Amino acid sequence: MSVDRVAIAREMIAHYNAQDADAYVALMADDACEATYRGAVLRDGREGVRSGLKAMFAQYPENRAEIIAAQEFGETVLLHEKVARAADGEKFEVMSIYSFEGDKVSRVEFIR
Repeated sequence: MSVDRVAIAREMIAHYNAQDADAYVALMADDACEATYRGAVLRDGREGVRSGLKAMFAQYPENRAEIIAAQEFGETVLLHEKVARAADGEKFEVMSIYSFEGDKVSRVEFIR
């Protein structure tokens, strides 16, 4: 059975934009994490990601990410995103690397 990993990553961004941390982490493995690229883990485990996102959403209630481009390479998805913390705020670009184990995200790394 083929897994559409780009669709899963896009679904995660839709949940992120809806500020639905529960739905976002439902697409992750239990031991998943978010980290800087080849660096420090920012949020560890599904619960760490959930609590970290909820704190960020409380701090930035208008936070949104727009997908500029998406590419799949084997079990990895790359998303080029434009993020704004507020509707009229400064935007910044991020390259997000989604690593998968089957149909669940095991790690997301951010290049900014």
